[in-house]
Amino acid sequence: MIPPPRPGIIDCDVHPGPKSIDEIKMHMKPPFKDRWNGGGRGFFGNPVHGARLDSKPPNGGGPGSDPEFMRQQLIGEFGMGHVVLLPRAFCNLHPDPDLGTAIAAAFNDWMNETWLGTYNPDGVFKGSITVAHQDPQAAAREIERWAGHPHFVQVMTDSGARAPFGQRQYYPIYEACERHGFPFAIHPGTDGMGINVQPTPGYPTHYIEWHTCLSLSFQAHLVSFITEGVFERFPGFKVVLVEGGVSWLPPLIWRLNAEWRALRMEVPWVKRRPDEYLRDHVRLTSQPLERPDKDEWLLSIFEMMDAEQTLMYSSDYPHWDFDSPKTAFPKLPEAMRKRIFEDNARELYGLQLESAPAADREMAAAGGR
Repeated sequence: MIPPPRPGIIDCDVHPGPKSIDEIKMHMKPPFKDRWNGGGRGFFGNPVHGARLDSKPPNGGGPGSDPEFMRQQLIGEFGMGHVVLLPRAFCNLHPDPDLGTAIAAAFNDWMNETWLGTYNPDGVFKGSITVAHQDPQAAAREIERWAGHPHFVQVMTDSGARAPFGQRQYYPIYEACERHGFPFAIHPGTDGMGINVQPTPGYPTHYIEWHTCLSLSFQAHLVSFITEGVFERFPGFKVVLVEGGVSWLPPLIWRLNAEWRALRMEVPWVKRRPDEYLRDHVRLTSQPLERPDKDEWLLSIFEMMDAEQTLMYSSDYPHWDFDSPKTAFPKLPEAMRKRIFEDNARELYGLQLESAPAADREMAAAGGR
């Protein structure tokens, strides 16, 4: 029996890790099992520490590898109803598309067995289907393989790519997502790595520069989705921009609106104003949430981007720039807070509470205050 949706905050960006790479390799076959030895971005690593200093489990293992410790530090501490898990496979940087596909499939098998299986009796964990976008046809088959799973709620890929995501070679992925009701989540991670293009003019010198500019590829992908007409071709398709920041969105969409008014004859398939597609098809997660000197400035940005409809809370646990639901946000109007911390994600991922008692909902909501 599938546990019903739980009341409480929905955290839309949590990173689980294997206890060792052997947990992943056991799901791989030769020759890929012998060729893959883990690894991440390769460079642009945090020079101080990549995870919260208190996130290493007391019984050993890396940050994010112990489900009980995660429950203690995140779910119990803040009254989480569900957390959406995005594993870091970094499969999209490999020039061999078959290797990338094998890594993605192994991570999905591991997720199914552990975090969405043995570790998940109450259904608190919801997962993301990792795909290697180097081979869109194979990625679509991987989506088909997990369609109907009770706890996979979206498809995910890295923002690093060789072409903007609106281009037609990626359509098999979006067709499969739309067919099965999966949002398509984009997470930073392999920009400029392996076969992928770096979104800045050349390579940054330092991690601080690279990390500050992570939103650039998100901006390019979003403009591509809209101007290539992806949302007209796939009207049920939705995109989640994860861990790319939020404050850049209003001026970008204003600029695109103006360009569309002047140049719409070039893209006649874009039948509506770009900001209308944004509201209907795109959601952003909050972390890393930019905090200007005055809270009212951020609240103005929220109003400009219609955050009550487009923004979803995320913590980025267990990483160093973790955003606590208690301290990351300024004081919000209650209706907006409820939308950002719970309702927008429930609607997107189909986690609606049908009959939870009002007292339970109030108690869960109070955990994040």
